[in-house]
Amino acid sequence: QVQLVESGGGLVQAGDSLRLSCAPSVPSGRTFSDYTMAWFRQAPGKEREFVATVIRGSGSVTYYADSVKERFTISRDNAKKTMVLHMNNLKPEDTAVYYCAARLYGSNAISIVKVAGNYEHWGQGTQVTVSS
Repeated sequence: QVQLVESGGGLVQAGDSLRLSCAPSVPSGRTFSDYTMAWFRQAPGKEREFVATVIRGSGSVTYYADSVKERFTISRDNAKKTMVLHMNNLKPEDTAVYYCAARLYGSNAISIVKVAGNYEHWGQGTQVTVSS
C-alpha cells in the first residue's frame, strides 16, 4: 500500500513563494521511481484540478496546467524518495487544498496523467491560502 504524506502548506501573501513536499512510502518490490507523481488542488465549491506531474523514472518529463506554468516547478528526488512543488508568485486564485497523487500503471500521456481519476493513491492534502 502506498501512503503519501504532504507538507509545506500555509498562509502567505500574493507574490510570495511556498514549497510543498510529498514523501511516499512504497511497498516492498517497488521503488519510488516506478511511480508517476502529481499535484492536484481543490478550492471550495470547485472540482479537483490538475496542477503538475512528474513522470516515473528520472524526473525529466513534467507537465503543468496552463494556470501555473512559469510560476510552479515540480521535481522529484528518487534517492530521497521525495517530490517537491515550488510555487512562486502565488496568487489568491491559487488558494486550495493541494493533494499529492501517485500512479503506477498505464500510459503517461498528458491526456491521461492530468486526470485525477487515473491516480491510484492520494495524500490527505495540505492547505495553501494566498491573501491579496
